[in-house]
Parts: sequence; structure tokens; C-alpha cells
Amino acid sequence: MSLTQQMVDLCFREEEDPGLPAAWTPLTDADYTALTERLVEEIGDEPLWIFAYGSLIWKPGFASIACKRATAYGWHRSFSLRIERGRGSPAQPGLMMMLSRGGRCDGLIYRVADHDKREQIESALRRELSNKDSLSTFRFLPVRTEDGGTTPALTFWAGGDSPRIVKPLQPLEEVAPILARACGHRGSCAEYLYNTVVHLAEFGIRDRNLWRLQELVAKEVEAIHGEASQAPTNAADTLPPDTSERLN
Repeated sequence: MSLTQQMVDLCFREEEDPGLPAAWTPLTDADYTALTERLVEEIGDEPLWIFAYGSLIWKPGFASIACKRATAYGWHRSFSLRIERGRGSPAQPGLMMMLSRGGRCDGLIYRVADHDKREQIESALRRELSNKDSLSTFRFLPVRTEDGGTTPALTFWAGGDSPRIVKPLQPLEEVAPILARACGHRGSCAEYLYNTVVHLAEFGIRDRNLWRLQELVAKEVEAIHGEASQAPTNAADTLPPDTSERLN
């Protein structure tokens, strides 16, 4: 792996929280309650699974009782959500991942306890959604599990018409400079990419676009920080071998 923890640390800087953009219409407690009830009604008595393809893998923000690999066909990871808060700033906007049409996405699904659906759905909603322009970015997607079965799973930032979504998709060569420079009060975009690649590898998943992207971001960090980016590889930067033949 080219992108190292040493490089990621160099991308961090202290940033103040700019707060919600003035153009946003924040979701209210009543909004979260209504959305939760809608999803609880939609899933009914069926098991509730939540599909994770990015930070939900390593920081879900909701409680689960089971986890397994799954694939969403017809979708792929893309850094196409423009952010000016969290891991970006108004002066140096960043990009976060979402699911875009086409291809396939190997990730994980987490099962929520049947008796706990309402509370955990609301926890997930509050983690992922903060304003009304994001209401069209979540849905139930059919995902294929390793045993060959198909199940619906709640997925966030899958399509939608938010004005923050960058269209058309930028090539990786244009995404990398943004990820190497953007940082907000919650950390850097480089850290987000690094954590996603490392934790996917723990489950034997190697997304070829993310793998190429981490190489490009590493080159950007080297160009920005020079010798400070060079350090001996440590155990944390050595990924387990890829056990999956299925590349995104």
C-alpha cells in the first residue's frame, strides 16, 4: 500500500467547525421520527440489514448483531459528494464517497436486532443525514450475499439529486489532489480513504479504484510534503493479502 499512516498524519491540520451552510435546511427531530417510522413500516417483519461500503464499515454509529460480506450490483463507489464541513472546509472543499450507477460494489451488511429496529434506524439516519437536500440519497438496495442469497439492505448516499453531488464523475487523477489537501474539523479526506482501504482489506475486499486512488493520493502527499512523507513502512501499513478475486 502506497498511502501510509505517516502520510495521512501530514494531511491533518486543525480546522474550526464552520457550522451548517446557510443554504441548508436542517432536519428536525420530527423529520427524523417521520423518516424512521417510514422505514420501519417499509421493512415490516423482515430482517433489517444496513449496507456499508465506506466509513460505516469502521465507524457505523449504530448497534448490530451480525455482519457479513455482500455485493450491490449496478452500483460502484465514487468520490462524488462535495463537502465543506467535517473532512473539508469552505476554503478547501473535500469529497466523500457515495454509490454511483454502474458496476458493482463489494461491502458489508450489518443486521440490526429485530426488537431494536426503530432506535438503530434513527441512529443511522442522524449519522448520515443532516439536511433536507439529502432526503433522496437513501434507499433499500438488493444485495447479494456470499451464500448466493439476495436481501434488501438500507443504503445511504445511493444516487439522489442533492446539489452537492458532483456530476459528471471526475477521473481519479482529479480526485486525488482534492483528497490529499482537504481537511475539516473531523479529520482529512486522506484519512477517510486510508481507513476505508485498510478496513476493506481486513474482509478480503480490494476495490481496484480505491487501490489506484490511494496510490495517486500518496504521490500528491509526497509532492506537497517532500521528505517528511518518507518513513519506513510499519505493520499498520501492511495490508493482509487479498482473498477476493472479485474486484469492483
